[in-house]
Amino acid sequence: MIQWKLSDKRNLIVILALLLGAGFAATTLVSYYVSKAAVRESIVASELPLTSDTLYSEIQKDLIRPVFVSSMMAHDTFLRDWALAGERDDGSIIKYLREVKLRFGAFTTFFISERTKTYYQTEGVLKKVSETEPRDAWYFRVRSLQAPYEINLDPDQANRDAVTSFINFRVLDYDGRFLGVTGVGLTVDSVRKLVTDYQERFRRSIMFVDRQGAIAVFATRSSIAGGNIRDVEGLGAIADSILKGSGGTFEYRRDGHTHFLNARFIPELNWFLLVDRDEHEALTGIRDTLYLNLAICVVITAIVLLATSLTINRYQRRLEAMATTDKLTGLANRQAFDLLMAQAISEARRGREPLCALMLDIDRFKAVNDRHGHLAGDAVLQGVANATKSALRASDIVCRWGGEEFLVVLKRTPLAQAVTLAELIRETVEQQAFHYAGTDIRVTVSIGVATDAEGDGPQDLVERADKSLYEAKTSGRNCVRAI
Repeated sequence: MIQWKLSDKRNLIVILALLLGAGFAATTLVSYYVSKAAVRESIVASELPLTSDTLYSEIQKDLIRPVFVSSMMAHDTFLRDWALAGERDDGSIIKYLREVKLRFGAFTTFFISERTKTYYQTEGVLKKVSETEPRDAWYFRVRSLQAPYEINLDPDQANRDAVTSFINFRVLDYDGRFLGVTGVGLTVDSVRKLVTDYQERFRRSIMFVDRQGAIAVFATRSSIAGGNIRDVEGLGAIADSILKGSGGTFEYRRDGHTHFLNARFIPELNWFLLVDRDEHEALTGIRDTLYLNLAICVVITAIVLLATSLTINRYQRRLEAMATTDKLTGLANRQAFDLLMAQAISEARRGREPLCALMLDIDRFKAVNDRHGHLAGDAVLQGVANATKSALRASDIVCRWGGEEFLVVLKRTPLAQAVTLAELIRETVEQQAFHYAGTDIRVTVSIGVATDAEGDGPQDLVERADKSLYEAKTSGRNCVRAI
């Protein structure tokens, strides 16, 4: 019976744990996936486009400004008049280029004359450009352009071949004839520093890509360093879609993570601005919240299960006590005594030890109730129970058998010793006064003693003790009789 209760308790705890765990997990995971979907929607619909718009504003201030400076130089009447006048004073053009450089903070400024093929820059005349010189091919390419300018990356001969981003602008006379090429240059490192600054400020991967997919500029700590986007894992599959359009939002996978990418064509630079967002990084905060919620769920579940277990144990003990204990006297009741009696007889038979039973009855107990009331009778029952228990050993068993009767089992006790102990109990009760409502109540008890016999069962021993009690009652009460 007890084993069934323990098993039932374990089953209840397991079921409760499963219900709590499933409920918490379902709520937390649903919240996580809803938040994840909201983050994805936010990245695609607003975050990346907004970042791209903000970056475009920054680029207009930081990178497109050199394009406007080059355009201003190409349309400057001084520059065109000087070229049309025959380039007679080198000092004036050099001074002009130096002032533009200082005023706008460019890395270099230059002008190449179509008539003389002379390359002017801030420190003087650099050289004569030639169609046979590979390093001058860009000039002859720009000369034949339909567009007003181009942006290219080349070593700057005037500055120890530092890799420079040149804005090369065509210069035309007042009748639209080609006069040469002018412009400014920014070092790639300075441009890269700007992009790195953008990336750190906006916490996005940022790069510039030309029409062919070549990565023109990337951040210092970018996971994609140079090359062509066609060769980048995941990006290669959508490269054509990016380069053939004018922009949009794309999704691809790289390094096991989903990436969202916003592409925007910047006509002033003739480049695409790519803003990349790693979903894994974007979801870091949500994942941390998920783990925290799961940890809280585990703690709450553990607390609930512990509280449930303690409550069940407490009520189980109370129920067991109620089921096996007499409420008035605190002694074992008949249900508990049946189990204890059977166990005691089994131990006595196994060890071949003597076993005796005492049946005790309060004499004229009805008179106590009639004279002093039932509450006084309850006080007497409690007093007799305590007096009986105090005279016994810890190994002995005592229970309230019913009404005013008590049954005692004495382990490892021969009949003579049991009779002596019964006399001790009788004398103790007789000499004791039980107090109730200022009144001393005295009672006596009659006790029947029986010893266990071979072949007896618990009921046989109790019946013989009851028979001995009957003899004590008929013999005048307040005495002990034994079989």
